[in-house]
Amino acid sequence: MSSTTAVLDHPAPAAAPARPDVVNDFSIVVATPNGSGSQTANISIIRSIFRMGIPVNGKNLFPSNIQGLPTWYTIRISKDGYIARREGTEILVAFNEKTAEQDLASLPAGGICIHPLEWKFARSRTDVTYYGVPVKEFVKASGAEDKIKNYIANMVYVGALAYLLGIDLEDVKGALHTQFGGKTKPINLNLTVVKMAYDWSGANLTKTDPFRVEPMDKTQGKIMIEGNIAAALGSVFGGVQVVAWYPITPATSVAEALNEYLPQLRMDENGKPTFAVLQSEDEIAAIGTAIGAGWAGARSMTSTSGPGLSLMTEYAGMGFFAEVPVVIWDVQRMGPSTGLPTRVAQGDVLMAYTMGHGDTRHVVLLPSSVSECFDFGIQAFDLAERLQTPVFVLSDLDIGMNLWMSDPFNYPEKPLDRGKVLTAEDIQRLGSWARFEDVDGDGIGYRTLPGTKDYRAAYFTRGTGHNAKAVYSERPDDWEQNLARLYKKHDTARTLVPQTGGG
Repeated sequence: MSSTTAVLDHPAPAAAPARPDVVNDFSIVVATPNGSGSQTANISIIRSIFRMGIPVNGKNLFPSNIQGLPTWYTIRISKDGYIARREGTEILVAFNEKTAEQDLASLPAGGICIHPLEWKFARSRTDVTYYGVPVKEFVKASGAEDKIKNYIANMVYVGALAYLLGIDLEDVKGALHTQFGGKTKPINLNLTVVKMAYDWSGANLTKTDPFRVEPMDKTQGKIMIEGNIAAALGSVFGGVQVVAWYPITPATSVAEALNEYLPQLRMDENGKPTFAVLQSEDEIAAIGTAIGAGWAGARSMTSTSGPGLSLMTEYAGMGFFAEVPVVIWDVQRMGPSTGLPTRVAQGDVLMAYTMGHGDTRHVVLLPSSVSECFDFGIQAFDLAERLQTPVFVLSDLDIGMNLWMSDPFNYPEKPLDRGKVLTAEDIQRLGSWARFEDVDGDGIGYRTLPGTKDYRAAYFTRGTGHNAKAVYSERPDDWEQNLARLYKKHDTARTLVPQTGGG
C-alpha cells in the first residue's frame, strides 16, 4: 500500500471551528519511550525555532530508568519570552503508543495530534486534529543501520512539524549542524529523513489548525545552553585544575562537559594537560580527592546531587574546620533519600549550609540562571581560596539539564584570587607565622602550600581542636576563639559576593 493510499484510508479529522492564527505563542509536548533517542529531535526543533529569532525553551520530564518508560519533552514557544512550563499544550507529538490515549486526553479542544500512521489507536477525541505520518516508510527509505533506526524515526516528527508550523528547513539544517558538531554523516542522515517527512506532509496533509511560527528578531545575540554546561565552562575559566566526581543524576553532565572542554582549552604549549579529571569509586572518595587537591594548592571541585551530598558530609565538615578550599556543585533533585532522581526540587539549601556535625556554616551560592551558573563557576574558586573553605553552588535539575536562552557570558576580566598564600620568601621575611591567626581582622589566616622551601612553612592540618599555631588544643578559649574567627568569614564573604538575583 502506498503512503498516499494510506492517508486516504485514514479517517478525516472532525472540522475544527474557525479561529485566528496562533503565531509564536503555544506549546508542544513530545511523548516518547525513554531511551528512544528523542533528545536529538527535540533539541533540533528548539534550535530551529531559536534560529528563527523566536524565544523558546524546553523542559524534559523523564523517568529514572535507562529505557522503556514514558518521557515527555515540552517545548514552549513564546513571543513574549515566557519560560515557565504551561499547564496545557496545544500540540501533541504522540510517539509512545502506550501513553497515546492518556496524552490525547490532555489536549485542549482545537489542539493537534501528530502520530505514526501505522498506529490503530482509538482516536477518542473529535475536537482535535489528527495528522498521521508514515514513520516506518521513511526509516526504511533512509537506509539507516538497524541500531539507529529508532533514533532516526524521531526525525519524522521534526519534518512534519517543520511543514505544519512553517519552520524553514535551512534552520533545521543549522540546528543539526550544531547538534552534531558539523559531522557530515549524521547531519545528512537525519536531514534526509526530515526532508522526506516534510515533503510528504506537504503533499498529503491538509493543514486545518491555526498554529504556526513566523520569524522574529528576539534571539539575536543570544545563546542557548544548559546550566550544567555553563557551570563547567565557568569552572574552566575559573582555573579548575582537579575534578573528582562520581556519576549521579542530574549532576553527571557537569563532569562530562568538563571532560569535553578541558582538553580543548587547558593544554600547555607541549600539548600536555594542565588538569586532571578522576571518576572516583564513590562520592566519599570524590570529595576526599578534591579536598586533598585543594589542600595541596590546586583549584579543585566535585559535582553531585542530594544523596551524594549526604555521603560527603564528614569531609565537608573537615574542610570547614581545617580550612581547606574546595568547590562542590550540587545539582539538586527531589528527596528525601533517593527520592525522585529525575524530578526537580531545591531541598538541599539548609543541609548544604550546615553540612557537618557541630557548629558548621558554609558559603552557599544559589544561581538563578545559566549565566549565573557560569559566573558562579568562576567566583566559587575565588571565594574558596580567599576564604579557605568549601564553597557550595546549588543549582537544580531544571536549570542544569534543560536548554535556556541567555545573553553571551562575560569573559572574566579580573585575575584569579588565590587568597592569602605565603611563599618561602614571605616566611623568611616574617621570621615566624601562625596558620590560624587572624592577622587582618577578617577571620582568615595565612596558609602555605606543601613543598614550600622553608621548614617553618610546615604545619599540621587538623580536623580536631587547635590553637592559632595549629597545635592540638582542648582549651575552651582556643575553641571559642577558633569558631568566632571562622564565623567572621561569613561577614567577609558578603563583601566579596556581588548581590545578584542568584543570592
